[in-house]
Amino acid sequence: MTTEHAVEHGIHSPEMRVKINRIGLWLFILSDAFFFVALISSRFYLHGTYRPDDLNQALGLGVSIVLLLSSLTVYRAEVAASYGDRAATQRNILFTIGLGLLFAVGVGYEWYEAFSHFPPSTGFGTIFFTLTGVHATHVFSGLIVLGFLWWLNRRGKYSSEETYWPVEGAAKYWHFVDVAWVLIYPTLYLVS
Repeated sequence: MTTEHAVEHGIHSPEMRVKINRIGLWLFILSDAFFFVALISSRFYLHGTYRPDDLNQALGLGVSIVLLLSSLTVYRAEVAASYGDRAATQRNILFTIGLGLLFAVGVGYEWYEAFSHFPPSTGFGTIFFTLTGVHATHVFSGLIVLGFLWWLNRRGKYSSEETYWPVEGAAKYWHFVDVAWVLIYPTLYLVS
């Protein structure tokens, strides 16, 4: 297909690019979801429903609430970007980054405690550190993307309704990271 033919049939139109981007993002999220399902199911296969008494339930609940709040702020950033409200987009991306960092600090503290109670060399420790570590990697990659979007928004990149796809894509990814934690949290902290 020639470039002229593609342009003539709208393949390179902004609307088509956004549709293709959305499909690509959903395929990535679907493939990543299978990875999390495999990790979560390995918890039950390898260790059943055992949960150590030393697991910090309050901290687990606290970081879960923080992460769910960050889902609200990233949604608000996406809506603000769709209306071309740069100030609200900027503010809500920054709130999301702050809440994501607070979540990461909480999980880091939980790791510090976990090393003394169930180190990675134990069965539950292996499962705990793998699940939370993989999730933390997703959180950090989301924070990097959000930081980049914050910087671009500050430079005026998302000033109209047509140019906010990157904010929408980052928000969908962040929601996926939150949903993954909603499944990881009961798997590690509640099942016994």
